[in-house]
Formats: sequence, C-alpha cells, structure tokens
Amino acid sequence: MPELPEVETVRRGLQTHTVGRTITHTLQLHPRALNPKSNAGLEVLDGAKILSIERRGKFLWFVLDRPFVLSAHLGMSGQFLVDPVDHRHTRAILHLKKGSKKSVIHFNDQRTFGWLSIEETINQMPISVQSIAPDIFESSFDSKNVARVITQRSISIKTAILNQNILSGIGNIYADESLWLAKIHPESRTNELKVSDVERLIKAAQEVMKKALEVGGTSFDELYINVNGESGYFDLSLNAYGQEGKACPRCGTEIRRIKFANRSSHFCPKCQKK
Repeated sequence: MPELPEVETVRRGLQTHTVGRTITHTLQLHPRALNPKSNAGLEVLDGAKILSIERRGKFLWFVLDRPFVLSAHLGMSGQFLVDPVDHRHTRAILHLKKGSKKSVIHFNDQRTFGWLSIEETINQMPISVQSIAPDIFESSFDSKNVARVITQRSISIKTAILNQNILSGIGNIYADESLWLAKIHPESRTNELKVSDVERLIKAAQEVMKKALEVGGTSFDELYINVNGESGYFDLSLNAYGQEGKACPRCGTEIRRIKFANRSSHFCPKCQKK
C-alpha cells in the first residue's frame, strides 16, 4: 500500500498538473471507483475549478471552488496518471481544461481497494479524514505529545505507529525502516519505553520518509508509480524491510523476519533488542 512518501509524491504531481484547471466532465468506469459513502456521483464535479491538492497521512483531496471536495485514497494499487497511454485499469477519468489546453487525469486501480468520494468538510478537512491523526510533516504535529500518548498504552510499538488514529502516514515499509534506524524492536511494549525513546523513533521516521520523498517513494512493482508513470527508488536504500537473510548495514547481523499482525516485520536481532 502506498504510504506517506508515495502519496505525497502523487500530491505534488497532481498539484503541478491540475491546479488552476477546470474539470469539464467526468467518467466513472467501475462501480467501486466511488466510495459508497460519497455524497454524490462524480458528475457534480463538472465545471468545478481545482484550487489545490491537500493531504493528510495516506489521504488526498482536491480543493474546489465548490462547497465540497473530491477525496481519494489509493488503497493497495490506486494511481493518478496524467494523459496515460495504458488504460487497462482505469476506473474513473477527469477531463481538465485551462484556456485552450486540455488534459485528462485517470484514476487507475488494479485491485479496486482505492476510492474517490464527494465529501463535505469540517474545519477544511473531508469527513473521511476527521478521525485521522496529523502526520509527522504537518505544522500541527506535536511529537512530544504523540510520544506521551503512545507510552500510555500497552501495545507493541509497531502496532502503535501503524495506528492511523495515533500517527498517520506510516505503513509496514516505513515502520520497519524507522524502527531499525531508532534501534527499537518492533515488539517492544509501548508502556515499557520512555517518552524520549518514542520521540527518537518519530525523528527516525521523519528522516526516513524525507529521504524517501527525495527519490519519489518506494516502488517494488508497477502498482505504485507517480502521475508521470515513473517509479520511486527508495527500495534501493532499504535497510530492514524486505531484507530478510541479508546483512544488517550497521552491524552485519542477518536481518530477520517475523510474523506480525497478519503481516511481516523485519529487524536486526542485535541492533534492535527487545
């Protein structure tokens, strides 16, 4: 699933290619392209001007000159593509125009877990984002307070940082990478960690995701690409995630993989002692 760096890369691409343009008409090509909770069909977007593209965690939304927004979640394989050649997995199309210049934005989704939604906002946030916590790049993010909240729970630290209601934007890839950088075992109990330990982990997550953003995120296959169809290259810099059996770049110990909440977790047993 695309995580914060991938979604932010898509947001920046959409910001470049859509802001200031008017949506002339829309097409919904798959019934699951639209969230069942959407207030209306995509046709209400016709004639709307795109003012900005915003993001919180893994959620995107198009701010319009209308009393509603177009929200989006990429799910497992959602993509926004500008004037694509390949239409195999196109689920919805936005036709745009600015002056005499026309373009199209395709919402592609091979696995159909992503969605689009017409939503009202509260305090400039779409309804679907109201329960999502601020992410580490937002000005309102308070790392000390988040660290304090985490240490007051009795769950594994990886479970805590994957919880989008506590800290948004982090998924399995960047959780493993951040925990490795901070030298914290993924199964460490949050109530046994110090606030300073969790703050160090949050700082590590900021560092890891900033580096990932610089290279367009992480792409293991064609399911994640940016709006121009280009892949991200952070997979070349991974230290823990997907590195089972390889030497830890820090100490040389073999990276291990364990089952973790119906997914895998990768860590160095020497650097990240429980």
